[in-house]
Amino acid sequence: MKSGYVAVIGRANAGKSTLVNALVGEKVAIVSPKPQTTRDRILGILTRDDFQIVFADTPGLYKQRNELTRRMMHATEETVKDVDAILFVEDAHEGISDEDIGLIQKYSALGLPMLVALTKTDIMPEKNLPEVAARLFEAGIANKAVAVSARKRKNLGVLIEEILKLLPEGEKLYAEDILSDKSEKFMIAEIMREKILLGYEKEIPHGAAVVVNEFVKKENGVYSVNLDIVCEKKNHKAILIGKGGAALKETAVHARREMERFLGAKVFLTVYVKVREDWRNSDNLIGELGYGDL
Repeated sequence: MKSGYVAVIGRANAGKSTLVNALVGEKVAIVSPKPQTTRDRILGILTRDDFQIVFADTPGLYKQRNELTRRMMHATEETVKDVDAILFVEDAHEGISDEDIGLIQKYSALGLPMLVALTKTDIMPEKNLPEVAARLFEAGIANKAVAVSARKRKNLGVLIEEILKLLPEGEKLYAEDILSDKSEKFMIAEIMREKILLGYEKEIPHGAAVVVNEFVKKENGVYSVNLDIVCEKKNHKAILIGKGGAALKETAVHARREMERFLGAKVFLTVYVKVREDWRNSDNLIGELGYGDL
């Protein structure tokens, strides 16, 4: 059988996490239309009788603006050092820029087997695809490219077949029933952060972290979840809470519903908002808030 690790690399908001979720068939990573949605390396594991592909979803390639994003980029570079192949995810809908070409060339030059996934093709004219392919060819990029739509599940089977051609023969790396290396507690925090990304604008969601203080399943089957949303400024806290607490209440309702879908059980959710000034530039606070291993 075929088995191996595949680093999923690409610019911020290229659709990496959406694609990994679609390939695995379950939500293993949060998604939003904003950059920096993925902060940690997250494994999504696709297992069939004759193969196992372990996708390493990485933080999007992004200009380093603070210590947190520097660590995120470091995590991406470290992931690439220990995989069998690279899946470079390119947003075909946005077109291919010189910066994109440079990134594809950079990772292709590492010498690892690499495949390019052209995403979001469901929201672009089909006639534009030959132009994208021509752009790659003119740049001397020889890696095979597969046009896909994660949202409509278009060509995912073709993509898997092409990935398998790059992987070695080997035994399963994880038990068949494991879909991710992340815990339920981790995903609960990520779901809360996803709703913040979707519900707030500007710098508010990017400066937010989520700390789960309690994650307990009671005897009656209900999960008790107590968590803190940590932001960087007092005025950010006011915005997160909203007038009379309305904004926070709405965000918490959306998060609780998603948590219940994820856990398959009722959730009693308690949320507080706290301020940690400029935490994204503090080594100590980055560690305290769960990003110390980046």
